Amino acid sequence: MPKKTIKPPAEFYRAESYSREDSLGWLMRKFKQSVTRQAELRLHDVGLTHAQWGALMTLRFGGPSSTVSLVRELDVDAGALSRLLDRLESKGFVTRERSEEDRRVVTVALSAEGERVTAELPAVLSDVFNAHLAGFSEQEWRLLLSFLRRMIDNGEALRDSSAARNSSNDTPL
Repeated sequence: MPKKTIKPPAEFYRAESYSREDSLGWLMRKFKQSVTRQAELRLHDVGLTHAQWGALMTLRFGGPSSTVSLVRELDVDAGALSRLLDRLESKGFVTRERSEEDRRVVTVALSAEGERVTAELPAVLSDVFNAHLAGFSEQEWRLLLSFLRRMIDNGEALRDSSAARNSSNDTPL
């Protein structure tokens, strides 16, 4: 995988003119809240919360996963993930299996019922996203996706650079 290069930062934001209404973080948070709210309304009858369907979709598209990987992917702490998995397991949507080689490793997978329920989720999420994209052309949608991917790539390059700097600072004197 090629190393991501860090480009010079943009200078669109300035402290003296910063406003919440133009903040990417605030706008993305508002968008995520709206999508979550609409999806939860649609998934209410299935009995899934945002956290639950997020975990299920991660397993659907990524396959069985260790709890450590799920903590990282879902950006939750281990305790919150454990409680979430308890609820999903009690609903019959996931199974957990402890590794024979290393008892600390637990692998989580969708059950047959989890597979059935998650098969319905892409249709719900497609409807919700399409409703939020009302008035966009396909070209605008594709451009939006490319912009978001570029921002994610920039963020990953920053993360990798920070990790490299931190690891070089960890060398003993």
